[in-house]
Amino acid sequence: MRRLFLAIFVVSVVAVLTSCGAPSAGSERASVGEETTAREATSQEQSQSGEETTVAETSATTAGATLAEIGPEPRSSTAASPAVGGAGMVSSANPYATRAGLQILDNGGNAFDAAVAVAAALNVAEPMMSGIGGYGAIVVYDAESGETRFLDTGSRVPENLDPSVFREPTPNYIDNRCGAMAVATPGNLNAWEALSNDYGELEWGRLFDPAIELADEGIILGDITAGWIDAAWPAFPENARSFYGNNGIPLRAGETLVQEDLGDSFRLIAGEGASAMYEGELGQAIDATMRESGGFLTLEDLGDNRARWRETISLDYQGYEIVTASPPSTSWGALVRLGVMEQFGLQPSDHNTTSYLHTFAEVSKQTGRATREYAADPEIAKTPLDLLFSQEFLAAQAAAVNPSQASPNVPFAQFGQPTRCIPQSYTTYGPPSPDAENVQNAQQGDSQQGHTTHFVVADEEGNVVSATQTLGNIFGSKVMPEGTGIWLNDALSWSRFDPPGNVFDVYPGRQSLYALCPTIVISDGRPYIAIGTPGGRTIQQTTPQMLTNVIGFGMDVQQAVSAPRVSTTFPDALVVEAGIPVSVRNELSALGHNVLVDERGLGNAHALTIEYDSQGNPSTFTGGADPRGEGVAAGT
Repeated sequence: MRRLFLAIFVVSVVAVLTSCGAPSAGSERASVGEETTAREATSQEQSQSGEETTVAETSATTAGATLAEIGPEPRSSTAASPAVGGAGMVSSANPYATRAGLQILDNGGNAFDAAVAVAAALNVAEPMMSGIGGYGAIVVYDAESGETRFLDTGSRVPENLDPSVFREPTPNYIDNRCGAMAVATPGNLNAWEALSNDYGELEWGRLFDPAIELADEGIILGDITAGWIDAAWPAFPENARSFYGNNGIPLRAGETLVQEDLGDSFRLIAGEGASAMYEGELGQAIDATMRESGGFLTLEDLGDNRARWRETISLDYQGYEIVTASPPSTSWGALVRLGVMEQFGLQPSDHNTTSYLHTFAEVSKQTGRATREYAADPEIAKTPLDLLFSQEFLAAQAAAVNPSQASPNVPFAQFGQPTRCIPQSYTTYGPPSPDAENVQNAQQGDSQQGHTTHFVVADEEGNVVSATQTLGNIFGSKVMPEGTGIWLNDALSWSRFDPPGNVFDVYPGRQSLYALCPTIVISDGRPYIAIGTPGGRTIQQTTPQMLTNVIGFGMDVQQAVSAPRVSTTFPDALVVEAGIPVSVRNELSALGHNVLVDERGLGNAHALTIEYDSQGNPSTFTGGADPRGEGVAAGT
């Protein structure tokens, strides 16, 4: 019976994608909700008839099943309600990737195994956001040791890079910041192998079975992925156009993207390990392409890459330990925001009031200034976290907030303007108008959702993975080595090139600082929340808002992820989502904020929570997926 309803789920998703032409995140999530209702009805029928399915029996029915047969189970998230599970949870930015993680969990893998499978599947199903050509930050909780750790992917600036190519008077110096010259060492694959070697239970090669299947058989494109393909199409190399389009036209939502080269790359990786990328055939292809396209990355740079386990950093917030990545991540900025906001004694009734949003915006500006003042490359200097997390510093920051007037955000100028690599927005195409066969319903606008992905995984033992991974910008550098299907990052585009020598500049052979903020919240010594989001420079503002929604405002994890949010942005604007009431927007404007409305939304967050029984064992998992994207949370 369960297998029947899993099949129904897959059919329903395909029907929605193909019949609508351009599926919205809401429509895909609605099909998940319908499947949930069907399962609940089935459970009631079994209960009434005396039949009962145990967790062990449920897992046994999926052993050996293909990815196409695995649907989110037993409860999947909707925009309004969280997913629920009794033995684990996966939440990611794409349903295919979520199902890949569930398949690994159902076949005996743990959270670390499932995290590798999810990351690889996202490379296939959300190729513009992350992959083996990218980098990231991963925070884990190991249930056996009771410790949190930060896995830094170790992406570095190529040793032979000439920083002058990104500055005047070099011709086309702005263009150089976005293409082949901006490629840093990809580190994700080494990090995945470290996860598997140090904590995994399944054989390495099995972790790539779902991604290989998806690459070979194809994925049905949703609105967002199809929109980004269309927007980036002019910059695609010919080898990518050959399968991202049909007859010279980019694939649309509802069409199938098959990535045979990427499937072959994953086969090499499954058989040879990460060395296929850093020493072998894939690395040689990358090296050759870099030489042809004028990039600086070499096979020697690839061979020198090392993923590195680092200590996490944490801050006590309302009795919870908020744990995140240490430098070279600047995610300490999210903790500082939380610590300052705690000084104001927030109540649930404060959520998204004018006073709350004004205060948060002012705190964010102050923390941004602190980031520019105190951020440091950990190989050169230490960030003074003891100072930044001290009650004296947090209280002083709070006292500096003017409750009746917005402050300017001009200090950004000291590091020059951020690079805006194309595309920054996309157009989505809805179903044809009933009155005009050839009319397409288009929506367009700048996206603050971010050019990155985040996912979370937890298993029945209480192991947790919170991972943020990226290519830098959409489809990274738009460089794809022939025959690999791998998009290479443009990590260096996120540097600040002026004035030369600032902490966010590029330095050959060194790591660049980044703002990725994967987070785990510890309560009574055990993981309670795992959460994170893409969003570039908005990440460290979105994350504390969501955490406050759960811890301070009493929301469930789906409500916390779905709730409208705000972000201060360059050069001096307060971006608010459309869900913020007009009256509140007007009042914020009256306080001096330059209010801009983002119709698409800020970030694309994913999160989970864990509850425990009287013996301290995980008993209930809930998961939230951002309705701003196409993803889903699902439990097992």
